[in-house]
Amino acid sequence: MNTTWETHKFEHYIFSLLLAVEVIMSFTFLGYVHIPPISITTAYIPIIITACLFGPAEASLAGLLFGLGSLYKASATYVMPADAVFSPFRSDFPIGSILLSVGTRVLFGFLLGCLFQLARKSKRKNLCKLLITIAAPKLHALLVYTAMGLFFPSLGFNFSSIFMLEKSDLIILLFCAAVVLAIDKLYHSSFIQTYKKAVNEYENTPYWSPKIGFVLGAVSTFIFCMAVLSTVYFSNRMYYMLGQHSVDVTQHIHRDILHLQVQFLTAMLALNFILLILILMVYRYMKFREYTGELDFLTGIMGRKLFLHTCLRSQKSHAGTAGWFLVCDLDYFKHINDKYGHSVGDEVLKQFAEHLQNTFRFCGFVGRIGGDEFAVMLDINLSPDQLEHLLTQFLRDISGILEQVTVSCSIGAYRFVFPQEIKHLLTETDRVLYQAKENGRACFVIEDSTEK
Repeated sequence: MNTTWETHKFEHYIFSLLLAVEVIMSFTFLGYVHIPPISITTAYIPIIITACLFGPAEASLAGLLFGLGSLYKASATYVMPADAVFSPFRSDFPIGSILLSVGTRVLFGFLLGCLFQLARKSKRKNLCKLLITIAAPKLHALLVYTAMGLFFPSLGFNFSSIFMLEKSDLIILLFCAAVVLAIDKLYHSSFIQTYKKAVNEYENTPYWSPKIGFVLGAVSTFIFCMAVLSTVYFSNRMYYMLGQHSVDVTQHIHRDILHLQVQFLTAMLALNFILLILILMVYRYMKFREYTGELDFLTGIMGRKLFLHTCLRSQKSHAGTAGWFLVCDLDYFKHINDKYGHSVGDEVLKQFAEHLQNTFRFCGFVGRIGGDEFAVMLDINLSPDQLEHLLTQFLRDISGILEQVTVSCSIGAYRFVFPQEIKHLLTETDRVLYQAKENGRACFVIEDSTEK
């Protein structure tokens, strides 16, 4: 998965959810159907989904969790004999058991990831995905039965066992295909893609609070402690209940009870992990909606309230350094509106905001603070010459917005040392802006208060 935590958090959240679901299915009854003399598994479904949405590496990791869960469950003394060979602690060939339980599942995930990668490059990718999904359960069975035939031939299973197609197998194939393809379609739907964008862009908003990490960490610790304490409590009550019924708890029974307790605890923690991830995703989405609600509807940049809020946050994080505050006022904008119409005026505002954003996006942030008035805060200490170069280029860029008339603006630029009261910055920059207007408009005036 060629992504990074900084820019693709949604993908990592979904991947983490799939891993947690895999843990739950591997450690509980949800992933197994017991049909003597062996257990039939459906715990590979999260692996198929992971391979379909992501790639070989991610699917291999999901396969590893499946294999470890299978190995652990097979270590209990109450499992069927054919299942016991999946545990190196219960078989006569430990290496073979590890390759059977873990190796085949990792290989299964890797192969599926490669197949889905090829499908995504195909012209008929949906058909290819369907065929791969239908074939996936049989591919899993082929790998497992082949390994059983190689390492434990006495059980009577080998690669030919996959051709014993029964009604239950057909139901599993169809169910698997329906689930995987439905999730794939949902994942790539416009709704989820919009949601993904919101989650991934959340930390770029000024409403991001690093405290959420601390809060979730505290909640996670609390849940973990409560899960452990609950498991210990019910364990003690179980032993007490068995004692009350005069059941002699042998060493084997004690070990199996402990084995079940670990399964229960693992599944509980995985379930709570899913809940925390979902809470975090909803939190990020709601904060992003709060942020987008403060954007200027016409231009798409920050509105006055959001811009001033962002300025306050920037003040705290850049204390002691120098920055710039700019106010830009479109020249004769009312004349453009009256002569060419409000639709043309709106287009001028949108393109003006776009040029302003493009000019200063790497050194600050911009906002619309009035009808035809825009502001910029630069939190990088540019020299007056550097700023003059940017402003000259900006005035040149906006002059060609309309063919009918040259668009221009007056700019006041005020240099200061963080932190400063926003009211003070607005007052001082407005004063510098009026100097630019008195100079004939279509120009800028720069004032450096740090040299006074």
